[in-house]
Amino acid sequence: MQSWGRVRFSITHIVVLYETKGDKPKMKRIQFTAIRHHLEKTQSQMAQILGVSPKAIQSFEQGWRNIPVHIERQVLLILALKSRASKKTKPCWLTRRCPAEDRQNCPAWQFDAGNLCWFINGTICEGTTQGSWEEKMKICRDCEVYQSMLNLRD
Repeated sequence: MQSWGRVRFSITHIVVLYETKGDKPKMKRIQFTAIRHHLEKTQSQMAQILGVSPKAIQSFEQGWRNIPVHIERQVLLILALKSRASKKTKPCWLTRRCPAEDRQNCPAWQFDAGNLCWFINGTICEGTTQGSWEEKMKICRDCEVYQSMLNLRD
């Protein structure tokens, strides 16, 4: 465990913490900060990577501003690309035991991106084509493919 200020973060596992605004879960500031620390980036470096100001990063981490969906997506993709766990995980279609017909019509299978299925809109999960990021993530946040990406035991 490492400590920054009054909040403690586990670097080997990022706890998935989301708050719900209506029925749309949003990334919490604690998770955002833990991911930034895991990536070993300063607020200024993270701002440059995400194309926002350092003040925006500070505002996200302090809870002064909500983390926009496009920032959440970028942060999670960067985390997945760095995470060795995502490369060791079986593709989603094997993990979820998708029928052959669903696989052939699913972008995750078509692009051989079974470990990044949670990032791609329009994937077929639970027999239904997933639309918006918010709707899709309601399913993905409980999925073992997505959760394995958050296990950061390098």
